[in-house]
Amino acid sequence: MSARAKQLSLRLASPPVFTRAAFATSAANERAVTLVEAWPRWPGGALALVGPEGAGKTHLATIWAERAGAVRYAGGALAEGAPVLVEDADTIGDEALFHLINRAASDGGLLLTARSRPTAWAAALPDLRSRLNALTVAEIDAPDDALLIAVLEALFREKHIRAAPDLYEFLLRRMERSVTAARALVARLDEAAAEQGRAVNRALAREVLEETADLFEG
Repeated sequence: MSARAKQLSLRLASPPVFTRAAFATSAANERAVTLVEAWPRWPGGALALVGPEGAGKTHLATIWAERAGAVRYAGGALAEGAPVLVEDADTIGDEALFHLINRAASDGGLLLTARSRPTAWAAALPDLRSRLNALTVAEIDAPDDALLIAVLEALFREKHIRAAPDLYEFLLRRMERSVTAARALVARLDEAAAEQGRAVNRALAREVLEETADLFEG
């Protein structure tokens, strides 16, 4: 990676802000959004939100957590009586997951995220297996063109960038096809434009993509 690409990478240290306004929808995720927003009417109080890496699970889960006043599970015991968000739920262990699912309704909600459906999660406890198989699932598909364009448009608006219409097709043909990559790419374009005093256009995008080829391959 060039010195300039390293500099841009360092400037991405601040975490993204996951707002509802910045969450774009398309056929790839609209069903999942509807199910998540149906809280607190989830059957049994629990919902599994699944999809490939970079599809927007963390963004959607964060929107729900803020709306519900949920606490994030990070291992160990949790005080009862508040909704709970568990990311990468298929990795936390049988007993913890069994306990959280059992108290989901009384806690006011449990949102579990993972890359695969609960029926594919390992479960040594027979009772946990039956509960996982019965979970309602909200599935996000891999981002389609419509979703990626909507994401890019929303991110450019957040940065107050007026992007030329032909930039979107140019980026879609060259960037990694994920929401995570779109967010990082827009941040890099914004940084490069500010440093060089240039407009965000295809020429600048080509330079940024070339300098960060190890991060944006696809």
